Amino acid sequence: MKNLANIILLISLSVNTLFAQSDYKPTDKNIENREWFQDAKFGLFIHWGVYSILGDGEWVMNNQKIPVYQYEKLPSFFNPTQFDPAEWVSMVKKAGMKYITITSKHHDGFAMYDSKVSDYNIVDRTPYGKDVLKMLKDECDKQGIKLFFYHSQLDWHHPDYFPLGRTGQGFTGRPDNGNWNDYIDYMNTQLTELLTNYGEVGGIWFDGMWDKPNADWRLDETYSLIHKLQPGTLVGSNHHISPIPGEDFQMFERDLPGENTMGFNQTGTISELPLEMCETMNGSWGFNLQDKNYKSSKRLIQTMVKAAGYGANFLLNTGLMPNGKIQTENIDTLVVMGKWLDKYGETIYNTRRGPIKPQDWGATTVAKDGTVFIHLLEMKDENLLIPALPGKIKSATYWANGEKVKYKETDYGILLHIPKSKQDNVDTILRIKM
Repeated sequence: MKNLANIILLISLSVNTLFAQSDYKPTDKNIENREWFQDAKFGLFIHWGVYSILGDGEWVMNNQKIPVYQYEKLPSFFNPTQFDPAEWVSMVKKAGMKYITITSKHHDGFAMYDSKVSDYNIVDRTPYGKDVLKMLKDECDKQGIKLFFYHSQLDWHHPDYFPLGRTGQGFTGRPDNGNWNDYIDYMNTQLTELLTNYGEVGGIWFDGMWDKPNADWRLDETYSLIHKLQPGTLVGSNHHISPIPGEDFQMFERDLPGENTMGFNQTGTISELPLEMCETMNGSWGFNLQDKNYKSSKRLIQTMVKAAGYGANFLLNTGLMPNGKIQTENIDTLVVMGKWLDKYGETIYNTRRGPIKPQDWGATTVAKDGTVFIHLLEMKDENLLIPALPGKIKSATYWANGEKVKYKETDYGILLHIPKSKQDNVDTILRIKM
């Protein structure tokens, strides 16, 4: 039955392509921004909202079945007086990240900016009363970091998000009615605010379409609106299926492109669009007081390397605390990753997917001058057979010191000999000139 449900989901979602921007042709600015995006490789994902007060993740409203009238009390407790955008952006730069994607509105419907179409927002409903997205955008512009806005299409709060989808059932206390088209109008109005009041926006990162896969999302209208207001803004959607016309990059949630270990990605298709995978530092997106399952910096660096091997960006998430601070554990991890990129960033930034698909032993990336970087992440001994490279190898050296690598080209591939003394605990990098 689960497989049948997945098939139905795919069929239902594919119907939406009828409503997508089928005649969409990206502008020169959009193409330029896609190239920048592919060069950037590493970004910070920020989940932050009034849900952080409860310290139980961004799905707490649904998971704890909190009615709307009760959940609406949370904003009066939200006062992030320690929010320091300069500190945030400086840390992002030290971590080697090139952009930030932050939640403008999550599934709980609460806007983290000064929305005029609804007073259910951080300026009108909290004692803090300031537009954190505006403050962050100003600082990003000052320090040369691009800002993307995550925006949830799913909304457990808005009365016109009706009929309800897979989530938000049986507890919200909302009227059993609503006008779906009015909700889409509301969403598009909020998107218009984000695209007209905050300067140049790097991209819109959609999420939640999977909640109502058979709904008429009016994607053509929404995508056309975005590209009209800001032709260079990149559009992506976490709908877990193949890209829909009008989208500018393809994303994968908590999985490398083409993989589905988490059960989210319902297609193995990897498009020719720019790619991005997103991942958590522990097991939660939003701040979770009891989630101490932090991934090691080694694991996260190796995931970033494999993502780059697919040509994909690595969007690494932190769930902000209600006071506006980033958890110390997350900062420590980002510092380690930043130091690693200071040394080895040339093999990640500005590269494209390598000639050998990422495997258990590691990945390959290729620079724009054709140099191939072999990233050896896991070696059981001193010898490793990898698939052949296209063309003739001119030279093979260790990236760290330029010493020659011992290798032999065979009918079965390339046999590398990497002495234990040359192996790095995180990533042994070889530079191959073809």
